[in-house]
Amino acid sequence: MPVTVRVAMADDAQHLSAIEASAVLAFRSIDELSWVAQSPPMSVERHRQLIALSTCWVALDDESRSQGFLSAERYGEALHIHEVSVALSWQGQGLGRLIEVAQDYARSNGLRLITLTTFIDVPWNAPFYASMGFQAKATQDLEPRLATILNAEYQRGYAPGSRCAMVWSVT
Repeated sequence: MPVTVRVAMADDAQHLSAIEASAVLAFRSIDELSWVAQSPPMSVERHRQLIALSTCWVALDDESRSQGFLSAERYGEALHIHEVSVALSWQGQGLGRLIEVAQDYARSNGLRLITLTTFIDVPWNAPFYASMGFQAKATQDLEPRLATILNAEYQRGYAPGSRCAMVWSVT
């Protein structure tokens, strides 16, 4: 299926929460994480904030409908990915190219790395990011920003040790 990726525009914000709500339905297949499927999506206002930074990209189908997105934010010399979501019906269709767009952005903007946090044992999480060149960081090696993010995730209910921070270094 043909897909186009472009920088998100303000009007896209209203559609991204629905994509995220669809994407998390994949977690229903994992008993200990099925509750994630009921988690509220990122607010439209937060999407608008990230879109305004020009660090949010959408993947469009051949009818120009959003089917996936990546929302990120710059922190010094790093781009931190807050969310990658692909509509359930589009998962496994190559929208991982959103990661490649973020990698191109990091390269062309002189950044040193891309960071994210994700589930360790979910196939479309850490193993997928590893296939895209990301490396898991040991907890004791985390910079304070990433350690704070992981701690906040655990406080929101994620099982201790279920998440990791990953880094992709621009070369």
